[in-house]
Amino acid sequence: MSCGCSSEKKATLIYACSGAANTGAAADQTARLLARQRFGAMTCLAALGADLSGFIESAKSTDENLILDGCPVACGKKIFDKLGIKNYKQVLMTELGMQKGATPVNEELIQELAKKIKEA
Repeated sequence: MSCGCSSEKKATLIYACSGAANTGAAADQTARLLARQRFGAMTCLAALGADLSGFIESAKSTDENLILDGCPVACGKKIFDKLGIKNYKQVLMTELGMQKGATPVNEELIQELAKKIKEA
C-alpha cells in the first residue's frame, strides 16, 4: 500500500559551460539563475572533466542532469559521453537564439534563456 508521500519532482543537477565566449558566460549565468529559482542544483562540470569520483557518482545517480552548453563544440555533452553518463538533457545556447561572439550577455537575456529552458 502506498503512503502517497512521494514527490513527483525529480532531482535535477545543472552543469554549465563556462567557456571564454559570450555563449559560455550566458550558460553559466543561466545555470546560476535556474539554481536560485530552485529549478535544480548547480554543480561542477569541471569536476566531471577532472574525473572526480564523487561528482561522477552524483551525476549517475540523480534523476536528471541538465547540461547547458554554450555552443556546438558541446564540451559538457562530450564529458558526459566520455564518462558513459546517459541520463542527461543538453541545451545549446546557440539553439536558443544566441550568436557566438555577437550576442551581448545581460540580465534580460539570462532571464529569457532561463524561461525558455524551463518551458522546454
